[in-house]
Amino acid sequence: DNFRTVLDFNGAFGQTFWPILGWTFTWAIFATFLNYILGMLLAILINKKEVRWKGFWRFCFILYIAVPQFVTLLTMRTLLQPNGAVNVLLREWGIIAQDAALPFFTNATWARVTIIVVNIWVGVPYTLLTNTGILQNIPTELYEAAKVDGTSDFRYLTKVMIPICRPTIITITILKVIECWNSYVWPR
Repeated sequence: DNFRTVLDFNGAFGQTFWPILGWTFTWAIFATFLNYILGMLLAILINKKEVRWKGFWRFCFILYIAVPQFVTLLTMRTLLQPNGAVNVLLREWGIIAQDAALPFFTNATWARVTIIVVNIWVGVPYTLLTNTGILQNIPTELYEAAKVDGTSDFRYLTKVMIPICRPTIITITILKVIECWNSYVWPR
């Protein structure tokens, strides 16, 4: 009876349950795949031979790790206030009206977008570090052999890099899903 009550689309409980479940899956997908894809792309980009100052670029992306996450969240809150840097820049660029501000904290949709963006800000550097370690251990002979064979960068990514990174991809995905499940389905 309880399951029937909760899963009923027309009931009061069902009208609450289904949107929350939808948001949980949306969050899990964005938290997992965007973090991994963006982290992987940054790792590939930074590890290219042509890129100079690799250490500096890694430092820029992992700087927040040196700062406690509480301070990072306070910084984000300050940036997103009605008179914070983000709204001021949007006003200066003419994207929003001079007397307007995007409601990052009061509107549910903007709050969700903000949470996803902050999660990307926090999650991508970890994936970047993980993938950098893996990419640096791929023998350069594989890359050189692929170039000699005329393999495109995309084909090298899909046929060499991703298969080598597959165990890490699976592990990170499982850990992210468990993290999302624990954070949103079973709040502490």
